[in-house]
Amino acid sequence: MCGDFHPPPLRVLYVEDDRLCALLFSEMLRDENGVALRVAEDGAEALAIATEWRPQVLVIDAWLPDQTGHALLPRLRALPGLESAHAIMCSADSDVDDRARAMAAGFAAFWPKPVEAGAVRAAMRALAAARAAG
Repeated sequence: MCGDFHPPPLRVLYVEDDRLCALLFSEMLRDENGVALRVAEDGAEALAIATEWRPQVLVIDAWLPDQTGHALLPRLRALPGLESAHAIMCSADSDVDDRARAMAAGFAAFWPKPVEAGAVRAAMRALAAARAAG
C-alpha cells in the first residue's frame, strides 16, 4: 500500500552573522515540518552552501562581515537554480528607505529585526504550500 506523498522539504538558507539571531531563527523553524534550514555566517559561506544545496528561500541579513546583503543577493541568484529563489531581507535597519532599497535590489519581502516568529512560520508555510502546489 502506498503512503501519503510528502514533497521534499522547502530548503531555506539563512545568512546571519549574529549567532543569537541565527539560533532564534532556527528555533522558530525547528518544529516546522516541510522546512529544512541551513545557516551561513557570511556571504562566502552562503555561496558555498548554495552551490551544493540549492536553497529555494534566501533570508539574508543586510550587514554581513564580508559584504552587504544587497551585494550578496545577485551573486546567489547567479548560481544555477537560484535565479528565482524567494529572497527576504532581514535587518535591524528598518525605515522606509531601507525597505525600499531592499525591494529595489530584488528582495520579495523585508523582515525587521527582531523577526516575529509567527510571521516567519506563516511565510514558510505559505512558501512550502505554493511550491507543493506547483
